[in-house]
Amino acid sequence: MTQQAILYPRQQVPALTMNLVGGGAFSLADESPENFTMVVFYRGLHCPICSMYLADLHNKLEKLAEKGVNVIVASTDDEARATEAKEKWNLPNVRIGYGVTLEQAREWGLFISTGRGKTSIGVEEPALFAEPALYLVRPNGELYFGTVQTMPFARPSFGDILKALDFVIANDYPGRGEVVDHTAVSAAAE
Repeated sequence: MTQQAILYPRQQVPALTMNLVGGGAFSLADESPENFTMVVFYRGLHCPICSMYLADLHNKLEKLAEKGVNVIVASTDDEARATEAKEKWNLPNVRIGYGVTLEQAREWGLFISTGRGKTSIGVEEPALFAEPALYLVRPNGELYFGTVQTMPFARPSFGDILKALDFVIANDYPGRGEVVDHTAVSAAAE
């Protein structure tokens, strides 16, 4: 059984490469944002909450770009489902990656769920898929911020993130939650 990883701020994130809807490929290592790359993992075409969440993201892409943030959205969906999501959900300006493997999802700390048939919008859930997460990654590949979820609801607000970015960038605020072994830090402080 593959164990779910825990990503820590101020440490390197795993590699992330995938194909993009409409052609081309994405590699996190090739990104060169002024401040951050925002990596948004969504559940897939079957998720009605994802469609609303990504529509909100689409509406805030320009403001994120103004703050020096590149955005990539990804799921474990295959190309056909990811393409359908981009078209049905009217996300022409969102880079959408597809085919994230379950192993990659685990490396990124994502939770995996089993499909339970058709959702409220009549779309079949895949047999296995990753639950949502959002990460801000510094240009050097270090994790700055991360939130991982076990459910589709109560995700971080892009409006709140935009407001926080003003403070973070102006004050060079460090990534928090970086302590991996608190016992070592406690012992050193004594």
